[in-house]
Amino acid sequence: MRSIRIGAGAGYSGDRIEPAIELAEKGSLNYLVFECLAERTIALAQQARIRDPHSGYDPLLAARMQAVLPICRANKVRIVTNMGAANPVAAAEATGSIARKLGLNGLKIAAVTGDDVLEQLKSADAALDTGATVKGLGNRIVSANAYVGARAIAEALAAGADVVITGRAADPALFLGPLIHEFGWAMDDWDLLGQGTAVGHLLECAGQITGGYFADPGVKDVPGLARLGFPIGEVREDGQLIVTKVAGSGGYVTPATVKEQLLYEIHDPAQYFQPDVVADFSQITVEELGPDRVRVAGGRGKPKTGLLKTSVGYLDSYVGEGQISYAGPGAVARGRLALDIVRERLASTGVAATELRCDLIGLNALHGDALAQGAEPYEVRVRVAGRTETMIEAIRIGNEVETLYTNGPAGGGGAWKSAREVIAVASCLVPEDAAQSCVGMLVA
Repeated sequence: MRSIRIGAGAGYSGDRIEPAIELAEKGSLNYLVFECLAERTIALAQQARIRDPHSGYDPLLAARMQAVLPICRANKVRIVTNMGAANPVAAAEATGSIARKLGLNGLKIAAVTGDDVLEQLKSADAALDTGATVKGLGNRIVSANAYVGARAIAEALAAGADVVITGRAADPALFLGPLIHEFGWAMDDWDLLGQGTAVGHLLECAGQITGGYFADPGVKDVPGLARLGFPIGEVREDGQLIVTKVAGSGGYVTPATVKEQLLYEIHDPAQYFQPDVVADFSQITVEELGPDRVRVAGGRGKPKTGLLKTSVGYLDSYVGEGQISYAGPGAVARGRLALDIVRERLASTGVAATELRCDLIGLNALHGDALAQGAEPYEVRVRVAGRTETMIEAIRIGNEVETLYTNGPAGGGGAWKSAREVIAVASCLVPEDAAQSCVGMLVA
């Protein structure tokens, strides 16, 4: 039975590049997939595009393409990625420019667009999962991008694309598209699409399934994390998957790493809603075949809903933050006094924070005072963070912490402050025909 090999070159926007190079060089791949979008990432990318119409794609796109394009061209590896973010066309143009500079003339690069549904949502005044509506956000709305499916990716590959760059495609769709293209799967063969979605879900987070996020010293020890190898999926035309990695790379693939990733971010394993299928992972079997070789089979599916999840990014508020450190005898007492001073100062000067956190990092910043146990730490770091309605008030929070240098307890050092916008994300559902995917092709 015919099979193909797909490597996962990234699990998020800022991921390491070296494991992707290793996959391209040594993975005997047919496809290399870079999954680089999170919920807020595309809203931030839309902001960048507003400032500069030629930007809005992944900031590491150039570095990644420069690193892997020559290797992939030499080894006949095709690339699929959502690094287009808010601007797939500009990302494709940038990739074409890089290819020409590298002497890779004739490279075919596809840009998949159509996930931006902001205007459709505005006209329909869609309801959000927060209870608000798109209209209610007014001019605070930044973006609205639907999670589109695998069809357009498969079409781009069928048209001969060497590189396919999408915007907000569903993460598993980046892997499902090549499977549909290679094996000729029908878009209503729900069980194959369900198993293909399982393939994508297992590979999409890259190093998580080879032991990265899995590692826990003394409980789940993983070797070679500093040079963690990213996963390879050997996928048969019936959808059966073998998860493996490049021999000699760090980390490992075991039934346990696979099972943890299978359940990662899944609310109901029997109903994983995707744009192409409602996947059912409840009958999946996981079997170890040998070192770093785990077989996964049994994914199923049901007809898609005809609705697409859509992420709506909007300007929610501002956050001001300040930090300063105390060390030595009495560090905790000085840190607590510093927090008391800042609280009082913010109240007396009228800083209107709708939410305020005052923590001692190293003592109670994660779980609060109730769980702070054991010997008093030798050093703590004060952190005050507040949510405000204006940037001016956010700035004042950090300023008050900085004044502790000369106006607060003795021995403070390493003060730091910041103020920033908060881009929040809400979700809604739109009919799938609201997002009309389109494939554009350029040749380097």
